[in-house]
Amino acid sequence: MTTQLAGWRCGSALRMGALLLPLAALMPLKPLAQTSAIPPTKASDKKTSVTPANRVDAKSKANQTATGIKAAEDALTPAEMAIAERVYTGKLVCELGSSVTLTPDEKNPGYFNVNTKNLKFHMFPVATTTGAIRLEDKKAGAVWLQLANKSMLMNHKLGQRLADACMSPAQVSVAAALAINPGRTVLDGPAPAAEIAAATSAASAAAAASAAK
Repeated sequence: MTTQLAGWRCGSALRMGALLLPLAALMPLKPLAQTSAIPPTKASDKKTSVTPANRVDAKSKANQTATGIKAAEDALTPAEMAIAERVYTGKLVCELGSSVTLTPDEKNPGYFNVNTKNLKFHMFPVATTTGAIRLEDKKAGAVWLQLANKSMLMNHKLGQRLADACMSPAQVSVAAALAINPGRTVLDGPAPAAEIAAATSAASAAAAASAAK
């Protein structure tokens, strides 16, 4: 009887297991662990801010650099500066009632502002093989040529002579000396004091004779 009872219990256990197994399959599995999703770390999107002050500072530095480069390009050689020292400045009276005014450019040593009527030029000295003093404004195509007895203003682009026979007091003296001593040339420079005195005397005598008539 004991054996029958043990067999019955074993059979009951098997039948109970067979009934529970399908139920276990229908039940949802419990997750082992619940982890909260952590969003990936984003790279910093910060950008260097550009303020108006930074822009002004950068622009100022750029302008200073450009100014320095231009100043270096515009700087004259010692030979050109020596030519500039010989340029007659001030208002020079020319033929036909015109005049030309030369003013040294204080901001740019060796350069000159040359004005006549409504025309303005910014000129610098250029060496020549003849010894004549030459100023140029390459952008405008203008040339100022200074000889011992006169100066003239020309425009190469237009092929025009804008002013001729312009004279400073020193050039007037040389012109007068050339009148009584044709042996001198316009490239000889200022006439000696004796020739200037003689020329002045001759000019005064000629003027007096003309007035007497």
